Amino acid sequence: MKTLVIALIIALIIALAAFTSYSPTDKITASEAKNHIGKTATVCGVVASAHYAVSSPGQPTFLNLDKPFPNPIFTAMIWGDDRPKFGTPETELKGKRICVTGKIEEYRGTPEIVLRDRSQLKMED
Repeated sequence: MKTLVIALIIALIIALAAFTSYSPTDKITASEAKNHIGKTATVCGVVASAHYAVSSPGQPTFLNLDKPFPNPIFTAMIWGDDRPKFGTPETELKGKRICVTGKIEEYRGTPEIVLRDRSQLKMED
């Protein structure tokens, strides 16, 4: 009986370690984001292309990491209502390495994170 209890405790510790080994603050690459749809994560890459679609509904700003439009592998998107929190990211961030944190969704086959707050975006050195 004592051996069974010890075995169960060890199994529980291993299961907890496996469950907690991934956290939203773990950094993944833009190309890895497609494997994390529906999860909260931090995605890092270089802003390969950026566009403020001022004439489009909702006036979105698109930041495409590692691969430019029209074939992006990951997009960070900022709605026009939230844009004042970010300045002019399409010019300030182009060519810079950034990390964005949030829930990874899929839009037209491309993984994306919608940025609502400046705290979701960090510049990397």
